[in-house]
Amino acid sequence: MVDQTSFDQKNRERIQAVENSFGPSGKSLVEPGRVLVGEGRLLKLCRRRPQQKVFFLFNDILVYGSVVVFGRWHKRQQIIPLEEVEQENLEDGLGMVNQWLLRTPRKSFSVAAASPEEKRAWMDHIEECRLQRINQLGLKPEKRGSFAATWIPDQASAICMRCSERFGVTQRRHHCRRCGFVVCNSCSKGRAVLENISSKPVRICRLCLATMQGEQPGSQAEGRSWSNSHWKKDSLEDKTHVFPDDVSSDEECEEQDDSHTSNQWVSDQESSWSPYCYFNPDHAKPPELVA
Repeated sequence: MVDQTSFDQKNRERIQAVENSFGPSGKSLVEPGRVLVGEGRLLKLCRRRPQQKVFFLFNDILVYGSVVVFGRWHKRQQIIPLEEVEQENLEDGLGMVNQWLLRTPRKSFSVAAASPEEKRAWMDHIEECRLQRINQLGLKPEKRGSFAATWIPDQASAICMRCSERFGVTQRRHHCRRCGFVVCNSCSKGRAVLENISSKPVRICRLCLATMQGEQPGSQAEGRSWSNSHWKKDSLEDKTHVFPDDVSSDEECEEQDDSHTSNQWVSDQESSWSPYCYFNPDHAKPPELVA
């Protein structure tokens, strides 16, 4: 009982430290039964280039954000329920080795670890926690809903992937939220409600719009299509903060940190019920927030 009490106290301090590291803009992370399982830095393939992010794996959620001062200050907190996660192994790509795909209904993206061993450790731990969470919620592991499309990076195409028009100063890149293709403005004037992403209309390409309009008479499509004339100014396309990886995001303009430190998964010897955890020295005492 003493060992469990000691572990519970240390676990709470570590979670509180993670919460504090995101400052006032971050959401509360301390919840009954929540355990910090692992943490470390991974490369996340963003719209313009890979960016180093800090990831925290809990027994029920996956939290990530941008690094300000590693181990102490982070920003742009994102929280993903583990029961919504699906992982897919990927081959090494340009600038992204040891990568795999994280798919969720709201957003899908690729991440990469520093070594094959760390990639396997992350994937195994995420999957183990996901299955435990699904069992806890009484859900069926094989039951999956719609997942968000993975955005193709800007640099992957110099031309619109629908009309082949070359991008330039006056021809900006956009992304279809339904298929993830890089398209020009003329080919992405349509708007549709993709219910797994948002209740408000988002940008989709003309092919996806035509496909969705063709699906609607026979069945309820995955989203409700909107013609350009129905697009209102309160759609997500006008609220760039909703999509952190969009063109106007400050996050994508940050300098890339080429250092890629190892993540550590250490077995806590204090108790037999303790999960795997990386004990960050900075978490021994939670950082104090500056008023």
